[in-house]
Amino acid sequence: MSTSPSTNSEPVLLVEVSGGLATLTLNRPQAMNALSRELRFELSKAIDALSADPAVRVIILTGAGRAFSAGLDLKELGSGEGQIGGVLDGGNVVGAMARFPGPIIGAINGAAITGGFEVALACDVLIASTTARFADTHVRVGVMPGWGLSQKLSRAIGISRAKELSLTGNFLSAEQAAQWGLVNRVVAPDELLPAARALAQDMLSAIPENLIAYKKLIDEGFGQDLTTAMQTEQRVFRATSKAVSADAIEQRRGEIRQRGQTQTQP
Repeated sequence: MSTSPSTNSEPVLLVEVSGGLATLTLNRPQAMNALSRELRFELSKAIDALSADPAVRVIILTGAGRAFSAGLDLKELGSGEGQIGGVLDGGNVVGAMARFPGPIIGAINGAAITGGFEVALACDVLIASTTARFADTHVRVGVMPGWGLSQKLSRAIGISRAKELSLTGNFLSAEQAAQWGLVNRVVAPDELLPAARALAQDMLSAIPENLIAYKKLIDEGFGQDLTTAMQTEQRVFRATSKAVSADAIEQRRGEIRQRGQTQTQP
């Protein structure tokens, strides 16, 4: 395990790389993993370093203690040590997450509030502990979102539900988040990381270049109207299908059949 340095005795970010999987743990449990300037920069730097490592194809992002992240460190901002605009410079965590070419699995272990909610929404897949909760408190703090929450949340759960959450600042339970389609599933706290790691291993067992290319295709098409997105898919299909041989497809079909006989639904 490698760690990111901190001015305190404990590192603010834990980084563990095993095979093609990197697990990043926000490590300010005493502050509910609030995104201090130091943590934002360390997390952004770590993700960019992983993006440059072709051996790492999947990331799990989680938090230490009882929270995923309480968002920006309001104590730091209130003391004048940080600036709200700083989240869009070198400490733009969500920007770094968007640059990572593989999937990012959010293992939401506790409260994900405002900026922490935005970080969760930047993940490709969310698995939540029963102790997870989500809240957008921008209207109560007095600032506007800058990491995409105002646009991504409505696309994830529908505009009316997003308005209910964002215009009240009310909390959303893990169970309700699953019913609304915000998280893929909810598990017991001690099952959270094992479930995230099992999902990561499923992704790592895919053809490496296809894993990255398919994520890119989904993301590109999601930002387009349906007609344009279908054209995008056709363009990618034509460009990539020429490189696939019939023998390779037949071999993979056998592997898929065997996998289908042993796999159960999550």
